[in-house]
Amino acid sequence: MRQILSPSKIYIKRYNGAPLPESVSISIQSFVFLYILSFFVLALLLAATGMDMVSALSGAATAISNVGPGLGEIIGPAGSFQPLGDVSKWLLIAGMLVGRLEILIIFVLFTPRFWRG
Repeated sequence: MRQILSPSKIYIKRYNGAPLPESVSISIQSFVFLYILSFFVLALLLAATGMDMVSALSGAATAISNVGPGLGEIIGPAGSFQPLGDVSKWLLIAGMLVGRLEILIIFVLFTPRFWRG
């Protein structure tokens, strides 16, 4: 809010009174970007398997965020993941791994630089 009210003023980000390094801001922005990207990619892939958009979006949120039951007829509070096809279940498993193991670590495993040693 202060930046909007005084756009010419320079602000130093602080945490507990100490200046926050730029690397911390970049790490947080990277995490948020990859989280949102993986959520939407998973939702689109689930929708491509034939799920309706409500079930696909809530299934992606359930898998990545561990937020409980999804919404919709199939995976809603009164439903289960049992009627889903194998491809949808594998996509949800991948989403659960990404969400629970840490998004940045999973994506680092897919970079060639990591495997060069």
